[in-house]
Amino acid sequence: MNIEFVAGFAAISDDPKKSIGFYRDTLGLPLEKVEGDYFATGVLGGVKHFGVWPLKDAAKSCFGKDTWPEDIPIPTSTIEYELSDPKAVDDAVEEMKSTGCIFIHEARVEPWGQTVARLLSPEGILVGLSYAPWFHDEQ
Repeated sequence: MNIEFVAGFAAISDDPKKSIGFYRDTLGLPLEKVEGDYFATGVLGGVKHFGVWPLKDAAKSCFGKDTWPEDIPIPTSTIEYELSDPKAVDDAVEEMKSTGCIFIHEARVEPWGQTVARLLSPEGILVGLSYAPWFHDEQ
């Protein structure tokens, strides 16, 4: 597996207004509304994407419903590691499964075009193995 960079990081919040206030108003991050309660920026140096991701949206993306399952720890953040192409995501999933990792979902294409597989880290961080084509347009 060859991680190219951190593709994105977002705080997962069950109170998006409070979190947006902290990151945008208190810290001064240039967050802009994407849709619904999702705010993000793509202009911070050192990371390709930072956002506040409502828990209901994370649940919908992972499980197809607006609520996080009670039997799975609720994450407070997500980090995505970018890989070179969709096959690399599939290969990374197989590599990690062979070491005992359990995925919330294996590689699939999200409605916005990103290929991603997700699992929880030991600390409860929602980890994504990702291929986002728009990060590779310049290569």
